[in-house]
Amino acid sequence: MGHEANLHFIQALEKQIEEGKGDTIKLKRARNSLLNISMRIPPEILARIFIWNVFREAEHSLDRLSHFEGLRKGSYNFLLVCYHWFEVASRTPELWSFWGITLNDWKTRHHRSGGTPIDLVLYEPRYYHRGLFDGPLRDAVRSRVTRDIIRQAHLVSYDHITLTSIISSLTPNEEGGQNENIESIIWRNRSRTPVDISHFFARSRLSGLRLLELTGDFHIPSWDGLASRTTLLTAVSLGINESLPSPTPTASQLLSILASNPNLRELKLAGAAIPDDADGSVFQVQLQNLKTLALWGEFRRIFDLLHRLILPQALEIYLGIDNPTVEDLSQTLAPYMQEYFQRDDRFRDTLAVSSSSAHGSISIVVSVTSAQATAPRPRVSFSVDLGGVRQNLVEQLLTNLIAPIPRESLISFTADLDIKLPEELLAVMPNINTLSIRGVELTEGFLQPNPDGQNPNAKLLPSLRSLSLEDITLNNDNWGHLMTYLAHQTSDNQTISLRVSGNVPHIPPEVVNEINDLVGEFIYHQNPWGEDE
Repeated sequence: MGHEANLHFIQALEKQIEEGKGDTIKLKRARNSLLNISMRIPPEILARIFIWNVFREAEHSLDRLSHFEGLRKGSYNFLLVCYHWFEVASRTPELWSFWGITLNDWKTRHHRSGGTPIDLVLYEPRYYHRGLFDGPLRDAVRSRVTRDIIRQAHLVSYDHITLTSIISSLTPNEEGGQNENIESIIWRNRSRTPVDISHFFARSRLSGLRLLELTGDFHIPSWDGLASRTTLLTAVSLGINESLPSPTPTASQLLSILASNPNLRELKLAGAAIPDDADGSVFQVQLQNLKTLALWGEFRRIFDLLHRLILPQALEIYLGIDNPTVEDLSQTLAPYMQEYFQRDDRFRDTLAVSSSSAHGSISIVVSVTSAQATAPRPRVSFSVDLGGVRQNLVEQLLTNLIAPIPRESLISFTADLDIKLPEELLAVMPNINTLSIRGVELTEGFLQPNPDGQNPNAKLLPSLRSLSLEDITLNNDNWGHLMTYLAHQTSDNQTISLRVSGNVPHIPPEVVNEINDLVGEFIYHQNPWGEDE
């Protein structure tokens, strides 16, 4: 009967709260006092419920704070339910292991985390009104370093003074603490002033470190200590300004770090590695567990490092190149691709190369699906963007790059070119079923064999099922060359689809009707400034 009476009064109070009658705060307190659930659940169980409410998406995982997300709105609203709930929460240090993402958040919560391992995260936007990292807050961080209970240190800041102060407090001193339990370090210095982190790495053991990311201007006199102090790294990302006195590690320093961390799954390096062949200390490193490799920087540095890595069968590679030349691509990339595909009967998953230069856009992407028992032939998708390269070199370069690929297995080809695709190139790709071309002029003999060649009536692309043309130019406003090709391609009742898009001249209605009669599906979209047909 008592429970039913309580329920009746709770409902009555809820109605008064909804209708705004009386003092809302007093009404809520009266309602909360009738909620007996908090008195019937043991405090330790109630505490676990609170923790689950705050961290339920991915409780204390390594990835939970990788992107500096804040707490969900209302995460701590349970503190307002009643005094008992507030007391239970206040006496649950694990609930305060994440102090928030601003210094003001830190000051509010740091005193409640006690001796529990903490995730230290700072993400204050450029124009945020920053608090001060000093006094009790600084002492709290130093105390946790001394007790070695920092679990993650993720700091991104536009203020080098704040960043320097926090990292200084995270640095162990003679009073104790060696940072052996730090699992994850993500530091991004978005100011233009270098931050010295040399003492931190010199004094920290970091034997539990799994994720390391350093981006921006940091001063590190020596990288040698990381190789001897880390063995559990699974992800490394370094994007440090090379103009500083202590830039990206040399090739031998980086390889030593990689050799000490055989479980590495992700490696991202801006600036690649500085070659140091002079001392004869460079060696090869096997990375059997690597899943993602991304390198940015000068062309020959990238390939100098690539040749020293023994990579696994399944891997995603991204190479961002500074100002590559056609000679670089022909002399360095083509031989590497040949070696890449010939190391094993099976293929890796992806190889991508792009230019970071705005002047000469050079992008090569190779996508490969490894052979399976049900599909004996590997499936290769090749894409090339060679805008800005001299036209008289494109055909030879294209042929050189594709040469190492088993072209009989190539099923998709995408090109951003402003020249005619060479017949000899297409003729050795009999299994292509998808062809996408951008920046093409429709001229006589478009995608057809040489009438004076060995196979004047054969189809260059007998397996083609989908053709996509973007940014077309016409010769004398003549769509007849496209009609001739489509009639040739579909002469044996083979069905293909055609997509025409981008910067395209107007297609007359009679041409549209003729195309529809030749293809299974026709999609026509002009650029956003034109009119759709």
